[in-house]
Amino acid sequence: MRVLKHYLRLSQENLGSDLNVDIGQGTCTIKYSPKINDQLIEVPQLRALHPAQDPADTQGALETIWRLERLMAEISGMDAVSLASPGGSAGIWTNIAMIRAYHASRGEAAQRDEVITTIFSHPSNAAAAKVAGYKVITIYPDADGYPDLGALKAALSERTAAIMVTNPEDTGIYNPAIEEWVDAAHEVGALASYDQANAAGILGITRARDAGFDVCQFNLHKTFSAPHGSGGPGAAANAVSAALAPFLPGPRVEKVEGRFVVREPGDLSIGHVAPAHGVILHVVRAYAWIMALGAEGMLAASQIAVLNNNYLLKKVLEIPGASAPYATGRRRIEQVRYSWQELFEETGISSEEIGIRMADYGFHYWTSHHPYVVPQPFTLEPTECYSKAEIDEYVAARAQVAQEARENPELVRTAPHNQTVHHTHHDDLDDPERWAITWRAYRRKYFGEVPAGPAASALPDVELAVVAAGS
Repeated sequence: MRVLKHYLRLSQENLGSDLNVDIGQGTCTIKYSPKINDQLIEVPQLRALHPAQDPADTQGALETIWRLERLMAEISGMDAVSLASPGGSAGIWTNIAMIRAYHASRGEAAQRDEVITTIFSHPSNAAAAKVAGYKVITIYPDADGYPDLGALKAALSERTAAIMVTNPEDTGIYNPAIEEWVDAAHEVGALASYDQANAAGILGITRARDAGFDVCQFNLHKTFSAPHGSGGPGAAANAVSAALAPFLPGPRVEKVEGRFVVREPGDLSIGHVAPAHGVILHVVRAYAWIMALGAEGMLAASQIAVLNNNYLLKKVLEIPGASAPYATGRRRIEQVRYSWQELFEETGISSEEIGIRMADYGFHYWTSHHPYVVPQPFTLEPTECYSKAEIDEYVAARAQVAQEARENPELVRTAPHNQTVHHTHHDDLDDPERWAITWRAYRRKYFGEVPAGPAASALPDVELAVVAAGS
């Protein structure tokens, strides 16, 4: 009983989406994860399954995978879907692996050695392309925050394998010229890859196929409500056009004469990107979320997410010292990358210090807003799940900390004061020579071991390099 009380007490010291208004972790879409879906994945019939079982004994799980793939195809407008990727960055890796295999099948792999992305697309796009052996070209925005179409056209050539972009970007700005971007890529024989990590504000409004994309990826642990679980596990859905369908990872689930069968990858497939069928628990959660809301419910969720975000934008800009660089006066989609630069110049208090002080008011803080192009950044995303009162509560705390920075900067600089843990040190995670984010990576880096077991991909370092870039 004493041990139980100890861990219950520790749990009460946590901050997160189940305990407070958690809108400070922008780009991560920390929306409500329905608890009934957690009950669904705890049913013994699901927990007892093993991927090595005969498909005759796992028909329910296989049908759920098959059905969710078709729902994701409808949501994206694409022709085929795989749910094998075990995370957001893993899904982006799957995209570039399929792109590489596609060009190889046409005898153009050696020629097409460049990938183009944008600075405010998720960093995993550049990381995955780099790990896959490509030269990465990064396009910066114009004065209004839109990715520069002229710069893209200047960078495109017969060497371009793909453009890999997030839209809306991590600034919350939607690229209105996205079809022109895709058309320009296709004109030089390149493919267009759509990272839909920021899709929470556009479900039912626009689709990847509508803009002409060849491949896209959704995060089930963000847009479709599956919980992040302390940074993992995640799960991704990779959707492709018919031309890229043969390159999807395996295994594949097919319906044959009313029964569901498992097919191993074909000759053109990139093979396995994870053991078995991916993260089945997140597949169940995402399927339940979609079926509970339906098409109209998902559209409403996106509309409320955009409404909440633009209300939050208005309130944050009322705080002296806060700004929203780019597209001044324009509305954003589901999030905004703000700046405390004005407050920093006035007080010397950084965005990270303000975020940490927020913990004293009971709000989970998030200090990473990569890449650091916006000075003193903080990224907020209220999702569709918070009320006006909760948003007001959060903004009031931000405003209070900004006032403290002016009146008593040392109070903010030495925060937190009301938390069990004071400061955590980031030194190890700031040093690539010491990164060891997984047990396999730790054994490989510090002991020189080559761990036995199924590889995450054909390239041995993809696990470390892509995960380190974020999801």
